[in-house]
Amino acid sequence: MEKTRAAVRRTASTIVVRPAPGKRTRALVQIGSLVMPAAIGRSGRSILKREGDGATPIACMKLLYGFTRGDHVRFLKTSLPMRRIRKDMLWCDQPDNANYNRLVKAPFKPGHEEMRRSDGLYDICLVLDWNVTSRRRHCGSAIFFHLIRPGYEPTAGCVAISLRDMQRILPLLRKGTTIRVV
Repeated sequence: MEKTRAAVRRTASTIVVRPAPGKRTRALVQIGSLVMPAAIGRSGRSILKREGDGATPIACMKLLYGFTRGDHVRFLKTSLPMRRIRKDMLWCDQPDNANYNRLVKAPFKPGHEEMRRSDGLYDICLVLDWNVTSRRRHCGSAIFFHLIRPGYEPTAGCVAISLRDMQRILPLLRKGTTIRVV
């Protein structure tokens, strides 16, 4: 067990997300020797990601930081910078707004997504560097690595895994870990 854990730790600098056989909205997430099922965008994967297209971008993206619902999930072990989600936290998805693809504070009228979701998807939510450090309008926003819906329903473009799997891999993640969607 300890040998396997050490092998995974050495390879945790990259997470590979590859299509699962048979369904374009399903994927396999691999970190070293660990492989787990995942849900991806309702439109599958795309090289030409656009705002609202429902596709998961085919790209290499760095993990920047994460959010957690401390009232739902406790005792997370990770070296990834994590922030507790507050009720007033929103994520702007309005391409013509200066805050596009940024965390904003309520009240906020332009298009946005609530970070404190009632469905639990963002109880653990990791921000991927897709269109964040270098933004381009209409190229997609809020591409996260978060928790799944029951039945691994498709996402709006994110990568989603089970709470159990997220808790297993969080100790292996740090700022700068690469998520490679192929």
